[in-house]
Amino acid sequence: MRARAAWVVVGALAALAVRAGAQSAVEAGREWRVYAGTNASTRYSSLDQINKDTVSKLSIAWRQSASPDELRIGRPAPSKLPNYQNTPIVVDGLMYISSGYGLATALDPTTGKVVWFDTPPKRDGRETRGAPSRGIAYWTDGRDPRVFTIVGNWLVALHAKTGKRYPDFGVEGQVDLRVYDDHITGSYSWQSPPVVVADVIVVGSGSLRTGKRFEPGDIRGYDVRTGKLRWSFHTPPRGHEFGADTWHNGSWEGSGFTNAWAPFSADEALGYVYLPLKQPSGFAYGGAHPGENLFGNSLVCLDARTGKRVWHFQTIRHDIWDYDLPAAPVLLDIKVDGRAIKAVAQISKLGFVYVFDRVTGQPVWPIEDRPVPKGNVPGEWYPATQPFPTKPHAYDQQGVTIDHLIDFTPELRQEAIKILERYTYGPLFTPPTVADPAPGGKKGTVVMPGIISASIFGAGADPETGYLFVPSNHAPSVVEMVKPQDPTLDQPWDAKRGNNHFGDKLEGPQGLPLFKPPYGRLTAIDLNTGNIVWSVPNGDGPRDHPAIKHLNLGPLGQPGRASPLVTKSLLFMGEGGREGVPLLPRFGGGRKFRAYDKATGKIVWETELPGGTTGAPMTYLANGKQYLVVAVGWEDLPGELIALALP
Repeated sequence: MRARAAWVVVGALAALAVRAGAQSAVEAGREWRVYAGTNASTRYSSLDQINKDTVSKLSIAWRQSASPDELRIGRPAPSKLPNYQNTPIVVDGLMYISSGYGLATALDPTTGKVVWFDTPPKRDGRETRGAPSRGIAYWTDGRDPRVFTIVGNWLVALHAKTGKRYPDFGVEGQVDLRVYDDHITGSYSWQSPPVVVADVIVVGSGSLRTGKRFEPGDIRGYDVRTGKLRWSFHTPPRGHEFGADTWHNGSWEGSGFTNAWAPFSADEALGYVYLPLKQPSGFAYGGAHPGENLFGNSLVCLDARTGKRVWHFQTIRHDIWDYDLPAAPVLLDIKVDGRAIKAVAQISKLGFVYVFDRVTGQPVWPIEDRPVPKGNVPGEWYPATQPFPTKPHAYDQQGVTIDHLIDFTPELRQEAIKILERYTYGPLFTPPTVADPAPGGKKGTVVMPGIISASIFGAGADPETGYLFVPSNHAPSVVEMVKPQDPTLDQPWDAKRGNNHFGDKLEGPQGLPLFKPPYGRLTAIDLNTGNIVWSVPNGDGPRDHPAIKHLNLGPLGQPGRASPLVTKSLLFMGEGGREGVPLLPRFGGGRKFRAYDKATGKIVWETELPGGTTGAPMTYLANGKQYLVVAVGWEDLPGELIALALP
């Protein structure tokens, strides 16, 4: 017993030493071990080789196609992949990516050259492949380094140094994610990276439809060594589970979604994982599932070891606006009125940041229930109130009034008023309405913020100052409720379909935006006080439009899927690509990539990349040199990774 005890102690000390070494590497900024830097999702690195004095010397160090494995596959890369959203990780001298075929690939971080490819098993004579994911997960116990990725329907485990699959992980190194604890689906889809905490791999579920219904969005935890399912967290809740009574008339049984398409965050010391969940199926019509609908639009904290709910907060009751939580929550230690708080901050499509004690789930500042308008859609269920954070204040426009309309010139303003008068509009949470077919009748509801308002790649944070950096788009959507033409929809109302889930682009006079700028912005919020420190446009926007070019306006902001990277002295962010974002304004997206002063929001440096940024940027140190890497793409540029470095 004594010998065995001594061995356990030695093993534990060795593991602690390895973890301490790994943590010191992360803290020093040398590695980027997780999709968002660490499981705290701060997108922060303490590296400072690239700083205000040296950033002007940045240039492209290497480029790598989004499909570096195309030669092994023996065929050309997928069509173009201009919306390649992968963010690499760098651990122990190797870079890991999800390629254009969804296969894990290791690169040399100093050159971008391929070190190994994943070789998936063949089924029915064909290799199992899938779409590229946003990221790959890494885990080690000090002796066995593993990377985990999702390839189509499969959760895959590979040896980090060799790329070989583990034969004792699931079957032939992969676990079939179509098999749930209480049902089986025909397919599986989830593009976010797994998160590993407490030796458990946590994955979400995509929004899939089987026949007339969408599948549930269950969250699952798998053993890192065997791939065995350890637990499932049901969303929607089933039967007598907590929250099922918020689905009136047992409507949870016929509803789906309430899943997480955004990445997760985790507190490894607590062993907690934080899930940003989306709305129930139906998008703009929820009459088929009356009630508040937990865990739709909820930030949920689970114990990663057991899958048990620790706490939750529902940001929207019965969502009929497509205001899902679009990005990973940020974990940050802050000090409020002299009190130290382990906080979690969740950005939203609403323009609110919800801030909680991540241990207890208690709001850091009061969140008030306030009355909201009701709509006119027959059969719909409307909540009487919605939660409104008192701090921080909204970082983008909420609701619609005449005062929000553009006023570059009196003529443009009058045109904007005439356009707005065609629609129903009002404060935040004004619900979708049935269009009035009579001459001069209202065409639908202007929803603001619109469904592309937030950054899907998330916010960044500075642990040294407690600042949260939030990118946002300023673009409305129009929702018009109609009788469904799709016979597979088992519901009496549907939203008029635009280019995305629902809604149409709403343009203002002469193709300009309807509302005042900025149309893409970057906002800094001090989470110690809950106050906005600064807010600046990100990009020029339509300042060269013929109707306003003569006014010599300053930057108006470029809407796009942009994400910040925070370093010791700078904040980096692009303008975003335009492929894969069909409701983006015609002037949206851009090839510029900038460095901002974190304290003021002032632009320190900018360059033009071959394409718009389509993934979140990251940074690391290799052979003594700091690199910045980001995925880019454009209409004429297939997706690729670009690395920037000093000479």
